[in-house]
Amino acid sequence: MSKEIVAARYALALFQIAKENGTIDKFEEELLVIQKVTKENPELLNVLKHPKVLLEKKKSMMSEAFASLSQPILSTILLLIERQRINVIPELADHFVKLANDERGTEDAIVYSVRLLDQDELTALSDTFAKKIGKTSLRLRNVIDQNLIGGVKLRIGNRIYDGSISGKLERIERQLVAKRS
Repeated sequence: MSKEIVAARYALALFQIAKENGTIDKFEEELLVIQKVTKENPELLNVLKHPKVLLEKKKSMMSEAFASLSQPILSTILLLIERQRINVIPELADHFVKLANDERGTEDAIVYSVRLLDQDELTALSDTFAKKIGKTSLRLRNVIDQNLIGGVKLRIGNRIYDGSISGKLERIERQLVAKRS
């Protein structure tokens, strides 16, 4: 079974538990923390996958490290260790976030700008583009990109809305080159 399918199944199970208990936000936050820890510390995954480290040692190590997690999340992590599927954590977190976003009617997006945008600007972008993609809101993360010159570029999933000056200049350049040919 592929890594994506396994991650999606575990994410769906956790999401159903979270929905029943009203803990979607908490589970999402905890899964993102685990995802960050495993991405920033690949040696942790190496230890958890190593055949010479005893299963009980792996489980106790994770239980101690993540003692503050919700019981369903911790149980899932321990189950993943037991079934030698700990490497699906990043995808599991991504799938859970997608399910949570669908439930809330929201979508994650990245706004590239020359400077940090204030809350009013972010809210205006969220309101405008959420309607375009059929969602109620966007969770925006603002990233500074000095190459833009001015304006903003918005990435929602695999779609990019480019309202930057550098993007406009590139489009004008393509039009001029196309007219020459």
